[in-house]
Formats: sequence, C-alpha cells, structure tokens
Amino acid sequence: MKLQIPKTQMWLDYDEDADVLYIHFEQKPRSTHSELRDDGVILDYRGNRLVGITVLEASQRK
Repeated sequence: MKLQIPKTQMWLDYDEDADVLYIHFEQKPRSTHSELRDDGVILDYRGNRLVGITVLEASQRK
C-alpha cells in the first residue's frame, strides 16, 4: 500500500515517557477512524483524508 502524505504543514510531538511520536497534518486533528498497521504505526483519518500518524516505540526505529 502506498501512503500519500498531505502536502501541508506538519506538527511533531514526542512523548518520551510513552516513547510515542505524533505527526499531525492539521493543528488540531480530529480523526473519524484509525488504522493500526503491523509495524506499530497508527494512521488517523477524517473521512478519506490522512490527518495524523502515531509511531509507537519511536526510539526503537532506525
């Protein structure tokens, strides 16, 4: 599956205690549904539009 990242601004937040990286394509994203992939990445959508990505165990990634 090819993931198309929106061409817009993005906001990054990292929670060191939880080791989670949040990537938002809207200042205050509100998703209608999410998809947890096998690689520990969560894709957040509002309708068909990708509004955010959550990366679990972010510090363990290369």
